[in-house]
Amino acid sequence: MTDAHPLLAQIDWPSACSEATDIFRALLRIDTTNSPDRPGNETVACEYLQGLLEAEGMPCQLLESAPGRGNLICRLEGDGSGGDPILLSAHLDVVPAEPEHWEHPPFGAEIHDGFIWGRGAIDMKNMAAMEVAVMLQLKRSGLALKRDLIFAAVADEEAGCEFGSLWLAENHPELIRGEYAISEIGGFTLHAGGKRFYPVQVAEKGVCWITITAAGTPGHGSLPNKDNPIPKIAAAAQQLGMRRLPHHRSEVVDRFINQLADNHSFPSSVILRSLLRPSVAGKILDTVFPDKDLASSFDAMLHNTANPTILRAGLKVNQVPGEASLQVDGRLLPGQTGADLIGEIEGLIGPGYSYVIDRELPAVQGDPDDPMGQRINDVLARFDPEGIPIPTMIPGFTDAKAYDRLDMKCWGFSPVRLPKGVKFAQMFHGHNERIPVDGFHAGVVALFDLVSGLVL
Repeated sequence: MTDAHPLLAQIDWPSACSEATDIFRALLRIDTTNSPDRPGNETVACEYLQGLLEAEGMPCQLLESAPGRGNLICRLEGDGSGGDPILLSAHLDVVPAEPEHWEHPPFGAEIHDGFIWGRGAIDMKNMAAMEVAVMLQLKRSGLALKRDLIFAAVADEEAGCEFGSLWLAENHPELIRGEYAISEIGGFTLHAGGKRFYPVQVAEKGVCWITITAAGTPGHGSLPNKDNPIPKIAAAAQQLGMRRLPHHRSEVVDRFINQLADNHSFPSSVILRSLLRPSVAGKILDTVFPDKDLASSFDAMLHNTANPTILRAGLKVNQVPGEASLQVDGRLLPGQTGADLIGEIEGLIGPGYSYVIDRELPAVQGDPDDPMGQRINDVLARFDPEGIPIPTMIPGFTDAKAYDRLDMKCWGFSPVRLPKGVKFAQMFHGHNERIPVDGFHAGVVALFDLVSGLVL
């Protein structure tokens, strides 16, 4: 096991974590909601972070992909003896919040019951604050770096990355390219079977958004019409919403499930391994798993998915339309393509539909045995000596989609210690998003432990 860098023990962590908390809460109070009718306005948050970093002698570049869509880049230069740069990345936009469903204001950054409450507390202004804290401590140390360390605070991840990381990768790759990109999801506490696991993201599913269209015969609404396209598209939506696509195995998911099983006793160990058997996996997910959220997560790891999300048909109540369409949020397992997904959908809903792929982004899959994996495991052993790290794949997408295009190795490690009863996944995009203060502080130290070992 690699030892922590000596600098870790020399920092006044109570003071450093208090400063990180102040930065975090200030970011939470900046409303960067990103929705179709309200773009993120990330520039305001970028300007706040730019002021902090430049006050410590770290020049920044603030690049707007569109008015108000800011992306901030800051680089601590090293001598290159340790390898190519390390990129620390965080998106600053957040999904909308419905204040009437929150116990505390979503942009108040208030502390209650040991938690910091706010939209972005987990997704992912916590990571932005932790990364800035790492940059500040390394700069203040005065130590020479063995490789460049880049901090990127980006826009638009919640809407597809077009104005953020993808824009940077296309227009300014030299500013962000490195050997590794470290970003969100991973390093959080997962309580299961009386043990504490720490999933670390090494893969994420691809995206395939599809419009499915059913054609019919238009006519007057007063007359029966067996060629009405609305029942056809409704039937497709019903099938996609209620039935599974074919089962697929992948390296990271196999390892994730097997390591979980290794650390569970009978019969849970057998049940977990049975998820890798196509003939019984669906039945187990439907009948054995008491936690439906957990069952849904495993379901997504083992199948391409095609969720109906938008229906469109008709212009007037008394007119049968000539066509009806269904938009589908498709997600692809590693090695799968949009064409593969359409083939699976056709096999489920039958013939008579046309398809257009509106957007496709490939899956990202790293190597769990890369040296970074062992470094993260070593950090987690110090973070929680009884914790069990496991590589995982997430069903959603992150800015790794952009960094993978630059041939970077992408790892999701945004460490946070969570108490039993707090489910990490439920914090994402949900009401009452929050993070424990002490868990956030532990994450600041763990992230510094990892990064200092990479660059010093």
